[in-house]
Amino acid sequence: MAGRSNTPGGNQDQYGEDWAKGLTQQFEQLLRTKRLTEFEQSRSNRSRLDSEGPRERQSSSNLRAPSIAGSSSGSRPSSSYGHGSPALPPSYSSLRNLPKIPTPPAPHDKDSQKFRNLLISLSLTPTKYENPGLLDEALQVIPLDRIYSEAEEESQVLMAQAESMGDGRKAEWGYQDCVVRALLRWFKRSFFTWVNNPPCPVCLSPTVAKGMTQPTPEENACGALRVELYECSNQSCRAYERFPRYSDVWRLLQTRRGRCGEWANCFSMLCRAVGGRVRWVWNAEDHIWTEVYSEHKQRWIHVDACEEAWDNPRLYTDGWGKQMSYCVAFSIDGATDVTRRYVRKSEHALERSRCPEEVMLYIMQEIKNLRRANVSKEQRFRLEKEDSREDRELRGYVVASITQAVTRMAPGSSGSSASAATVAPRPSATTPANDDQKLPVEQPGRQSGNAEWVAARGEAGRRNQQFQDPRDPPRR
Repeated sequence: MAGRSNTPGGNQDQYGEDWAKGLTQQFEQLLRTKRLTEFEQSRSNRSRLDSEGPRERQSSSNLRAPSIAGSSSGSRPSSSYGHGSPALPPSYSSLRNLPKIPTPPAPHDKDSQKFRNLLISLSLTPTKYENPGLLDEALQVIPLDRIYSEAEEESQVLMAQAESMGDGRKAEWGYQDCVVRALLRWFKRSFFTWVNNPPCPVCLSPTVAKGMTQPTPEENACGALRVELYECSNQSCRAYERFPRYSDVWRLLQTRRGRCGEWANCFSMLCRAVGGRVRWVWNAEDHIWTEVYSEHKQRWIHVDACEEAWDNPRLYTDGWGKQMSYCVAFSIDGATDVTRRYVRKSEHALERSRCPEEVMLYIMQEIKNLRRANVSKEQRFRLEKEDSREDRELRGYVVASITQAVTRMAPGSSGSSASAATVAPRPSATTPANDDQKLPVEQPGRQSGNAEWVAARGEAGRRNQQFQDPRDPPRR
């Protein structure tokens, strides 16, 4: 093929990017041919059954019974009728390849209705970031001189690195991206504090969890629907400490502490305050993070303030060993199911049983329509174009996963990570590098939270393998 090398040392590169691309094209062509054959066979079976009379239909059905019974083991059963049926309907296996149509939840489907109501209520979270008074308050908290100075310095370094390559490439990140990166470092290292068990308010001794308690009216007014109760471990003190789980961003600017929910909520609002377009990403397996839109890259970037993670969507599956079912990104412009960005392999995917996929598509479109009801025609067109571009990106992850899986089966790969890395497609000068460049062994384990809490959530992963970027100073 085009990707094979004729040189003696070319065996390592003979299964490179061109080989994988050619294999993908062959696979797609075979799949198209198979679907066309199934469709034509289904249509011919239906026309033959329609043209036969009742006697002929039953007679031909009886004659075909042994062959149908023998061939049905390798495909989906065509009918649930018994042997007494006058005829079997044609196979509809080709219909499995048709695109899913957004469908509203059925009135009797209580689970789908409940999930729809949950997602619509969650979609209100990023709308709170548009409060001008709140954004002004946030700007009073952020050390803007420091953030912009660090961003300018990093931006200049990245531009110099790109120019030194001499091939006309763009810098890895734009200036606005560098602003968010500087904000992320400051937020993690200097501003917000992670809470495992809050210290005793009297003697500062460690506390022990005692369960949940009812919020006070003041706590409830600040969005604390849950309050954790802790007791001092000092026998001579035994004081109690309340830990309200606030959802009000203004209150979080005052407390500056919490876990992943509070971290993502406050950081997303601060990104909005410095001019970024943000998404608040909800995961059904109890984690929250942020996405920021990069005009430089023309795509959404994964950002996790708890881990100081930037553009590393495979962190949770490859690093933490986390399995996930739903990852939904909410913004002021709507909602998007971004699970494919964060779950690339079937072993990391949990069953999506909250609602049928057709209903999930309907809910996402319903929220988009709600959020975009009053936008201009030009803005709506821009957002729809952006949606289409992101959909191609998400579908590309599925294709890349299939390609890499097929590539690993190439002769000489032996299924090892080193061989897989050798034959995996690599970015070229014309294809921008995406967020798939980190190998699983380079993914860090979870850094936030104590060991017992992380283990209880099943997110330990490679926790003991400390990951530190040599370009960054030590964290606090």
